[in-house]
Amino acid sequence: MACPREFPYAGQKFIYRNHSPMKTMKQFDLNIEKVLEDWGVHHALREVIANALDEQALTNTKDVAIFKDKDGWHICDYGRGLKYNHLTQNEDKEKHAHPDKVIGKFGVGLKDAFATFDRKNIGVRITSQYGHITLGKATKHGFENITTLHALIDESSDPKFVGTEFTFKGVKDNDIRLAKEFFLKFSDEQVLEATQYGQVLDRGKAKKARIYIGGLRVAEEDNFLFSYNITAVNAAIRKALNRERTNVGRTAYTDRVKAILLGCASKEVARLLVDDLKNFEEGTTHDEMGLTDIQVHACKLLNASGDVIFLTPAQMFSAKEMVDRAKKDGYTVVAVPESVREKIKGLKDLKGMPMRDLEEYTREWNTSFEFNFITEKDMTKKEREIFRKTDAILKLIGGKPRNVKTIKVSETMRLESFGYHEAAGVYESMNQRIVIKRTQLRKLQEYAGTLLHEAAHALSNAGDVSPEFEAELTELLGMIASKVL
Repeated sequence: MACPREFPYAGQKFIYRNHSPMKTMKQFDLNIEKVLEDWGVHHALREVIANALDEQALTNTKDVAIFKDKDGWHICDYGRGLKYNHLTQNEDKEKHAHPDKVIGKFGVGLKDAFATFDRKNIGVRITSQYGHITLGKATKHGFENITTLHALIDESSDPKFVGTEFTFKGVKDNDIRLAKEFFLKFSDEQVLEATQYGQVLDRGKAKKARIYIGGLRVAEEDNFLFSYNITAVNAAIRKALNRERTNVGRTAYTDRVKAILLGCASKEVARLLVDDLKNFEEGTTHDEMGLTDIQVHACKLLNASGDVIFLTPAQMFSAKEMVDRAKKDGYTVVAVPESVREKIKGLKDLKGMPMRDLEEYTREWNTSFEFNFITEKDMTKKEREIFRKTDAILKLIGGKPRNVKTIKVSETMRLESFGYHEAAGVYESMNQRIVIKRTQLRKLQEYAGTLLHEAAHALSNAGDVSPEFEAELTELLGMIASKVL
């Protein structure tokens, strides 16, 4: 297979040099002081791929090519071409100027890779417009008794060669597979949302969540809901990024993960976070939801994105009538733990709107409430018979109170002051009227009890005492009235 580039070099015969150099070649001492004994071939390949991806990002050239032919495995970029002086261990000013685009910033990784290739007997040849580089052992300048690893530089055979090509002999297919697994680019994880600090990723088929820094995997998490790609590196992460660039501790990136999630504004991420909250009380949520700020932010996001109402499991049971009403009104009911409900109570979402818990929904419902009054002609025969006993019922307490001008019947009713159910009746001092819910006309006892109850409020101007007392009083008044009548 030929290298897929404008000026192909692959296919020419060449020699992998990992031994003594030819005298005509330039010798560049790599000055490697310490060999990373734990590195495998895939770690070294990771550094080569990282450099290629960085060059692609900085030069905006076409995708890096990784392929195999009769010469071995190839890693090609189509950038400006590698020079031997790039092998010095210095900070790369260009990469530091574009931290959001690149993975590496020093010359350490590539030199460590060369040392690993040499230790693992992997043949390496680097080709660019500036020449060919292979590896070999040579005596250290000025110290003839010390042999070190050198880069052996040969003159270019193609000054028009585009980019840089690494060709390897002895690299196995599994080495390439493992190397590619370090990179977000080669995973099936998809970006759910991007923020100024990094990206939230759908984990895809991965058994563990992955933490990437600039697209390079540095850690894995067993109990994260998402994978993350950190693009804005802070001091803690810089300090934790060692030469190996793996197994970075959670303490180094927790703040960045938190910042990424707090920077999210999409309904999709909010929904997934809030759905995970449902398992909070059972202790089976993912680790991100253990952060209070994330819990609250997720609810704020969802509140701002549409018609939702946050209820605890207990409220969904005790206020079933209101839950059903909310659903009929087009609201999505979201179950949250009691601890979360307490945290969002009284807050506003990202658009400045109140968080809609049961109390807020009730307030909104009552504010927009309108009575649907009916007249006698709208009533059934039985309802009219009961309603026409209104004056007789009120005579039991001396007649209609002076501050009550009208008695009306409505299909709809305001909510009880003690709960989330429609009241049976209400006294409105401002309008000087008593309104009874139509359902109370099913039985004389129910209508009489409710009418006398509201008349008592009109006479005393006292509020309700408790739901239990009010219910018992209404029932008692109804029984007495029905027996007398």
